[in-house]
Amino acid sequence: MDSELDAARELLKHKFIRAAGAIAGVVLEKHLHEVCGAHNITLTKKNSTIADLNEALKNASVIETPQWRFHQHLADIRNLCDHNKKVEPSVDQVNDLIEGVSKVTKTVF
Repeated sequence: MDSELDAARELLKHKFIRAAGAIAGVVLEKHLHEVCGAHNITLTKKNSTIADLNEALKNASVIETPQWRFHQHLADIRNLCDHNKKVEPSVDQVNDLIEGVSKVTKTVF
């Protein structure tokens, strides 16, 4: 996952802001899915979103509310990148997303 985050950093450096955020969001989703699997959490949806995975982890007491909120914050930035909205994500927001995902992948198991 580090190489994917490095790719996101490189995209951000070259001002491909949405693409960088999209890649970081995929890494977050993949990691949370793996954490759910490691804790034998059964997911009800076939294509679970970050919000679904995050909620399942909180309900199973794998993460506490502050960590859940942090994941939701990261998911909000990812959604801003992935969906063509009237507001463009900022470089700072996407940098926060990339670094936040990096932290999550190293601290949430």
